[in-house]
Amino acid sequence: MAQRISSRNARFQVWHALLGNRNKRLRAGEFLVQGVRPITLAVEHGWTIRVLIHDSERPLSRWAADLLQSQRGAERVSMAPELLAELGEKDETPPELIAVVEMPADDLTRITVGPDFLGVVFDRPTAPGNIGSIIRSADAFGADGLIVTGHAADVYDPKAVRASTGSLFALPAVRVPSQREVMAWVEQQRALGTPIVVVGTDEKGEADIFDFDLTRPTLLLIGNETSGLSTAWKELADHLLRIPMSGSASSLNAANAATAVLYEVSRQRSHSFKTGGATNA
Repeated sequence: MAQRISSRNARFQVWHALLGNRNKRLRAGEFLVQGVRPITLAVEHGWTIRVLIHDSERPLSRWAADLLQSQRGAERVSMAPELLAELGEKDETPPELIAVVEMPADDLTRITVGPDFLGVVFDRPTAPGNIGSIIRSADAFGADGLIVTGHAADVYDPKAVRASTGSLFALPAVRVPSQREVMAWVEQQRALGTPIVVVGTDEKGEADIFDFDLTRPTLLLIGNETSGLSTAWKELADHLLRIPMSGSASSLNAANAATAVLYEVSRQRSHSFKTGGATNA
């Protein structure tokens, strides 16, 4: 039997706070998700669904009914449409279903490291939409995970979750305080036999991305949207590469830059696989 919520009671206020209050999301260890594809991917990839909230005044679609039936461990809540629209941050039509999803631990062991490892570090991002966009691109081009370092926008901000279009649930995204934790993890992986190359992007890089071998196990560094890579990351990188540009633009948006490099990694690795060997130096 579903609980019914028709007023802005305490439970509604708690969920509403998760939309805009990062600290409350962190303390609760949960965040809100809407949309068929994101919720479906969350379920498929084994994320814990704590609560499923649906419209109290319209019939469920087959997808929603099947989901409610399959997620027996999740609490079911029936909510007035105007309140559901608020949680969905929509002025008119409320979403059919909103899931309250448990956050996984920020543990670098969630990221699988193998001989074809490709990871992305996003250093101190300020825009949650860019985090979601990079997660989406990293997922599309075969990366193994995203690491967000430093004082940064939140991976579980609603704008980041929406921008990832569900890829957040397919690709591990881990938050860590600084580059120190990342490099300790990299050194551990190297000691275990995976020779990870740490590659940063910089307009004054030593080589164009097209002229560098990205078929090796690679950790790609993407800098802050305004100031680029920190001095610390530039010093820690094994190589700094540039994205060649011929137009009048002096730089690319962080998400666009990440996508360009991830595509080049994918292109090189696909070519190497087809030809049975590594690319150029």
